[in-house]
Amino acid sequence: MEIGYVCTNFNNSAFTRGAVRTLLASEGCEYRIFVVDNASNEQNVDELRRLKEEFPSVTLLLRKDNVGYFRGLNAGIREMRRLHPTLAWAIIGNNDLEFPLDFSEKLLRNAPRLEKHMVISPDVITVDGHHQNPHVISAISTVREIFYDLYYANYHLGMLIQKVAGMLPSISKRSDETHWQEARPIYQGHGSVYLLTPRFFERFEELWAPTFLMSEEYFLSKQLSDVGTQVYYDPCLQIVHHWHASLAKLPSKQRWIFARDAHREYRKYVKVFG
Repeated sequence: MEIGYVCTNFNNSAFTRGAVRTLLASEGCEYRIFVVDNASNEQNVDELRRLKEEFPSVTLLLRKDNVGYFRGLNAGIREMRRLHPTLAWAIIGNNDLEFPLDFSEKLLRNAPRLEKHMVISPDVITVDGHHQNPHVISAISTVREIFYDLYYANYHLGMLIQKVAGMLPSISKRSDETHWQEARPIYQGHGSVYLLTPRFFERFEELWAPTFLMSEEYFLSKQLSDVGTQVYYDPCLQIVHHWHASLAKLPSKQRWIFARDAHREYRKYVKVFG
C-alpha cells in the first residue's frame, strides 16, 4: 500500500526528522514523504537537506515565502499527485508528530472500513497523554461563539479572556475529547493531522484554504459538508502530537493576529444569530 505524507515545516526541522523517522519505522506500507518548508532559516533548511540524504523517500519543497498551513499542504499535495498520480491515500498535517510502530499495520487492517469516508481524523494524543480528538463532535454553542467574538475584538481583551479561561477549565473546556474511544462522524477534527482517502481525491484536488493560518478545522468541515459528508473520527489510528511546536516560534500577538484574521473569514460563513 502506497501512502503519501505531506507536512509543513517552519524553523523546527528536528520535529520533521522525528515524524519521518517514526513513520518509516512503521513497516508495512510504502511511504512517499513531502516536506513543504515555509521559508525557514538556513540552519533548519540545512537540516532538511540532511534528512533527505538520509531518507531518499523524502521530497523537499523549499519555498522562498511562507504561504501558511493548508496552502503549504496544498503545495505538497500538488507535487505528490504530480510525481505519483496513482497515489490515493495521504496523511497530511503538522511535522510535530510521532507515529507508533504499529501505525501501518492498523492502517492496512482498517483500510476497507476507513476508505468509505473522505477524511479520517485519528486519535491525536499529546506527549502528556491528553486526547485532542474528537475536536468538535456536533456544533459550537452560541455562548462560546460570542466569547470567540469578544476574544478577537481586541488583543488585550483576548489575553484577559484566555487567562480567565485557564483559571476556570471546568467551564471553558469542551468535553468532546472525553469521547475519544468512540468512532463516529464529527463536525471538526483536530487540525494537526488528517488521513485523506481515495474518496477525497475522487472529488477534490486539494484542501480549501482561504486563510493563512488557523480555523483550518472549520474550513475542511465545510468543504466536506458542501458535498454532503463529514470528517470521520476513528481511534483505530493513534498519533502522538508535540502540541504547538510550530506556533511556539511565533510571538503571542502574531499568533492572535493570524487567528483573528481567520476568525473574520470564519464569520462570513458561521453567524452567531442566524
